[in-house]
Amino acid sequence: MPISLRLSPHLRRLLHRTLSSQPPHTLHPPPPFQTLKPFFPFPTFAKPYSSQPQPQPQNDPIALSLSSELLKQPSESLSLSQRLDLSFSHITLTPQLILQVLNNSALAGRTNLDFFKWVSSKSPDFAVNDEVFSYFVDYFGRRKDFKVIDDVLVEGKGVISSKTFASLVDRLIRAGRATQAVSFFEKMEKEYGIVRDREKLNYVVFKLCENGYANYAEKMVKSLANEFFPDEYVCDMLIKGWCVDGKLEEAKRLAREMYRGGFEIGPTAYNAILDCVCKLCREKDPFRLQSEAENLLVDMDAAGVPRNTETFNVLISNLCKIRKTEEAMKLFSRMGEWGCYADATTFLVLTRSLYQAARVGEGDEMIDRMKSAGFGDALDKQEYYGFLKILCGIERVDHALSVFRKMKKDGCTPGVKSYELFIGKLYAHGRAEKASNLFNEAVRNGVEIERKEYKVDPRFMEKPKVVKKKGKKRLTLPEKMVLKRKKLRKIRLSYVKKPKKMMRQAL
Repeated sequence: MPISLRLSPHLRRLLHRTLSSQPPHTLHPPPPFQTLKPFFPFPTFAKPYSSQPQPQPQNDPIALSLSSELLKQPSESLSLSQRLDLSFSHITLTPQLILQVLNNSALAGRTNLDFFKWVSSKSPDFAVNDEVFSYFVDYFGRRKDFKVIDDVLVEGKGVISSKTFASLVDRLIRAGRATQAVSFFEKMEKEYGIVRDREKLNYVVFKLCENGYANYAEKMVKSLANEFFPDEYVCDMLIKGWCVDGKLEEAKRLAREMYRGGFEIGPTAYNAILDCVCKLCREKDPFRLQSEAENLLVDMDAAGVPRNTETFNVLISNLCKIRKTEEAMKLFSRMGEWGCYADATTFLVLTRSLYQAARVGEGDEMIDRMKSAGFGDALDKQEYYGFLKILCGIERVDHALSVFRKMKKDGCTPGVKSYELFIGKLYAHGRAEKASNLFNEAVRNGVEIERKEYKVDPRFMEKPKVVKKKGKKRLTLPEKMVLKRKKLRKIRLSYVKKPKKMMRQAL
């Protein structure tokens, strides 16, 4: 094994005890890391899409009315619960309705805590379940109001479960409170009635590693090793976390511990380390990227670990980031030698790189190859918008318009940002008529675009024609010298004695 290091005594004892009591076949290979998903379907508040808002169900008029009531100034005579009872006592509450109310009242703040209490008071007509609790936890988590979240969790003791757990862990880690996330997992069964199990542990470790908190994740895994012994999947996530954090030596150390503990280092761990090596080379010395990557690939071959599609995706994406598009294309053509085939990520990365290199014809060809390979569904509005932004950035507006037409032909309806990108760029190029046509097209399609003042780029502005003044032309120094030499030659020839024959003929 090319990676070697001493095993920590505590982990060595645990590994020896567990491996001696369990057959080897109990360890299952982890799923590919690139396909890791959260284990629980926790709710997320819809965010506007880069080109067009994501399709959402139409807001219920009742939800809009409730939201407007929450956004009103508090009344001295009536509390919020009393006002809601007066106006909305007849409505039927549903989880979807509550989610829409929270989405539309982002500025209500802690007023939504009173709304939560009003919703809770509607039992037994409406039972507040784990899904509803997760909506409120996610709402207050966005505001980083974790004191209110504690009150909500206390109210939901015995009801809250996986969805609420996932929402809170996600919000804590995204807010940079990794210590609180670990502490919550340790005390949640005692204080909130949420059962601790391996899946929830894996979820916390996954979220910590995804956001670069591998140090917290590793300490947590080691402290809970007696209760939940780590498997290869957890170890792969920890290696990935150290690589996300840019700690290559720590990732290699953990890989050595895995190997000495009886775990196999698979493509998932090697791909994470390969990506970290390429990232560090890009930051410090891009010219060493290919040689360092080749050394790691040799280690993979020596360890008997096969390359997979993700290995090539890591190499191709990092080569494209340092503008070595030609090298990436050569690697793409050699994928079949290792029995690997390009996926949607491979095609998208190469298409973006080809467009950035102004190889627009090859970029279009890559899109066609992607569709013929069966990955046309990955060409959504977000990817097309990225292509358009690149093409407009390199001033290939006409080609961007052809990709725009292809986008509409594929069934991707352009949104606000797509139209605004083109209208602004066309006005900058002085093509006001085409920009006006696009604006009218957006209005016909129901896309709400604000009228703005666009300026023409001075590079593309029509320069006024300079009227030449009629008069004597001023000679340049070379022209003056030519005239002077001609004049001097004539003077010299005037002193030359003419032949007698010519003089006689002249007489």
